Amino acid sequence: MKITEVKIYTAREKSGRLKAYATIVFDNAFIVRDLKVIEGDKGLFVSMPSRRRKDGSFRDIAHPLNAETRQHIEESIIAEYKNMEHTAPSANLADEPADD
Repeated sequence: MKITEVKIYTAREKSGRLKAYATIVFDNAFIVRDLKVIEGDKGLFVSMPSRRRKDGSFRDIAHPLNAETRQHIEESIIAEYKNMEHTAPSANLADEPADD
């Protein structure tokens, strides 16, 4: 499965750990929205889209089934985030996507 597109959207609050949202497309045929780029204690990482459950916990809506795929997704998103952040932050990073 090939990643054919990655879009990055800046988070509205610039001061928190949430840096951006991402949308990723596989094989020009399958899209996953609302991945999050988070600044963790050990650097950036990607959080999969999730929903809050009735008990207050969160459960991923979509996620990779193995570490290799997770790493590929994370590397692609973080590379695009860093690339767009360094080229022209205010001009290239889109605003946070609207809820559909």
